[in-house]
Amino acid sequence: LNLASNPESFDVVVIGGGAAGFFSAIRIKELQPKLRVLLIEKSSKLLSKVTVSGGGRCNVTHNPALGISAFSARYPRGAKLMKKLLPQFSAEDTWNWFEGCGVALKVEDDGRVFPISNSSSSIVNCLMDRVDNLGIKIWLQCPVKQLKPIESGFILDLDESQLSAKYVVVTTGGSPKLEGFNWLKDLGHTISPPIPSLFTFNIPKSIFKPLSGVALLNAKVKVEGAKLEESGPLLITHWGLSGPAVLRLSAWGARQLGEMNYQFTILVQWNASYTEETTREHLAEYKIKNPKRKVGNYPLFDIPSRLWEVLVGEIGIAEKAYNDLSKRDINLLIESLIRFRLSVNGKTTFKEEFVTCGGVSLDSIDTNRLESKSKPGLFFAGEVLDVDGITGGFNFQNAWTGADTVARAIASNQKNK
Repeated sequence: LNLASNPESFDVVVIGGGAAGFFSAIRIKELQPKLRVLLIEKSSKLLSKVTVSGGGRCNVTHNPALGISAFSARYPRGAKLMKKLLPQFSAEDTWNWFEGCGVALKVEDDGRVFPISNSSSSIVNCLMDRVDNLGIKIWLQCPVKQLKPIESGFILDLDESQLSAKYVVVTTGGSPKLEGFNWLKDLGHTISPPIPSLFTFNIPKSIFKPLSGVALLNAKVKVEGAKLEESGPLLITHWGLSGPAVLRLSAWGARQLGEMNYQFTILVQWNASYTEETTREHLAEYKIKNPKRKVGNYPLFDIPSRLWEVLVGEIGIAEKAYNDLSKRDINLLIESLIRFRLSVNGKTTFKEEFVTCGGVSLDSIDTNRLESKSKPGLFFAGEVLDVDGITGGFNFQNAWTGADTVARAIASNQKNK
């Protein structure tokens, strides 16, 4: 290598200025204060996904009371890895770390953890302040063109200069295209092709377009002809369906739905608390007690009135009294409530919160240390690995846990030396 430029040298270079990158740099410095740590980011923005996540509130993690086994089961890809690593740095550890830095947290009813301030700036400022206090350098607009292993570590080719480092930590996040991983593939790593996870369903011909903003607390969404279904809050949007039930379903079905080219049929149960049998019983009882009431005027099953009007209007019974409903009418109503069919044609992903499944295969790394098998001294944390969780704080916990694992591995190396 031509090192005439005499590249600036660091003990550790962290590539990527997101959650995993910041926390990797911080934990390395906390465990080994004497190491010279540099964090580089290809863009001019830091912690962008942290800033916008959770509607600008930052869903830091999920309820620590969930426990390790149940927590790790929330990862469609990487569940075994998370079950192995979470005991070292769990959601409880995340909670304690942020509160130890002065950020008070809270658990909401659905288990998501947010700062009490309800502002992601609390998390961003905490991480920025910690980096500053630890003396970690940050360089912006520094894309890595090539990573070259040498006997004593690595050379990083930047736009107009080079860096040398004993250790390199890759926390570049997901990439929408396979080519984005070529530089890591060239170093001997297997790459699982990236495809979107956590996306919403586009339903172009939906009769519900005028109902944008209507929400249901506990719906069930099932993909017809597949073993894919999820329950939870559901949101009707102007383009189709969103909300936790859809996002979780898209995470579990990321590859399968991708193979379908995002064209499939879903069956929606608007209130998952009722079975077909209890729905039929409730309707029969209501019909006896309220024979003269018009169906369209009295929503049942905790279904919002605007949605109820569309459902009963679609099958032509809105103006009928309950006493006038035929057996066929009742069957059609039950079908609309329990198995409403909708044709999905496409997806919507949010650029700022883009999550992929895929990335560096776990077969390519030492899963105890998140270290490359082919290039010792090269580590990975966060979404660059083929690990992704459902919505609810699980992807950020992957970042915190992975960063801590890498930091411990590097600290262990230093102690052994």
